[in-house]
Amino acid sequence: MRAKITYFITAAVLVVYFVLVGSRGLMLIQHGTWLTVTFGVAVLILPVIGVWFLWQNTRFVMRANHLATELEAEGGLPVDELERDAYGRILRDSADEVFARRKAETEDAPGDWRSWFRLAVAYHDARDTPRARKAMQRAIALHDKKPVQV
Repeated sequence: MRAKITYFITAAVLVVYFVLVGSRGLMLIQHGTWLTVTFGVAVLILPVIGVWFLWQNTRFVMRANHLATELEAEGGLPVDELERDAYGRILRDSADEVFARRKAETEDAPGDWRSWFRLAVAYHDARDTPRARKAMQRAIALHDKKPVQV
């Protein structure tokens, strides 16, 4: 729940920032000289890229949450069996052990979105965010029956 609140607050702050930057870009364009129009267009590109990026991340999170809900309804969510230190951080050896099992499960069933979802969770637990994201993207593509990029 804390992550959702943080995400929505961050998204709201970004939207306010995009509006402020966009209004400055429009003001520069309205000024009318070739220099201010050029800068105004350049300034407007930043919020457009930011809105696109925010939308893509929001879609990704919503789709991943949909998969988690579906997997939970099936009783297939991975069980948290990781060992933790005194501060609650996941121990690396424990994460590696679970990761090895999840990887083997995915290699046995490469077309199953459920195994890719669980592999994504294992990557995340092992603190490998880029691979966790790629695995989750593959799980989403397999679930939606879209072509999977290798």
